[in-house]
Amino acid sequence: MSSRSIPIAASGPPREAEPTPPLTAAQRRTLHAAAALVVPPSADFGGLPGADDPTIAADIERTMGRDRPAVVLALEKLDAAAGGPLADHDAAQREAAGRWLREHEPALAAAFAGHVVACYYRDDRVMRSLGLEPRPPYPLGFEVEAGDFASLLEPVRARGRLWRGTDA
Repeated sequence: MSSRSIPIAASGPPREAEPTPPLTAAQRRTLHAAAALVVPPSADFGGLPGADDPTIAADIERTMGRDRPAVVLALEKLDAAAGGPLADHDAAQREAAGRWLREHEPALAAAFAGHVVACYYRDDRVMRSLGLEPRPPYPLGFEVEAGDFASLLEPVRARGRLWRGTDA
């Protein structure tokens, strides 16, 4: 080995990702109550479940992955805003806690809601209600109606250049 070479340690077998700890029973109750704030059940649309449905809530918990810290923090903040476990309060107090989170922690509220909505819209019952076949989008894909992008871009084009070019 020359003095210019860099020794590289032999790699071992790939490490498995450490499993994330499950939510506590209290966190799970708060998750159900908070998920219902994001997507409540709907009797108007054929009895669609809310995001607090046990199947959807289990998917929310199971797929938190990198969103886990934000989800857990959002649950803690919602409990604090409600003055105790969110699930123990009535609908008006839950709504007030949700409003508090959106007003005071908008990024956290958006991260939580985004994860909840992603799990909600991959539920088979919800997919069927939208007239979609409950399946992954790849490899068959889904039809997307063509939009009128020219008219949408016209105000942007009319605005003119907003940056300084290299010729300045």
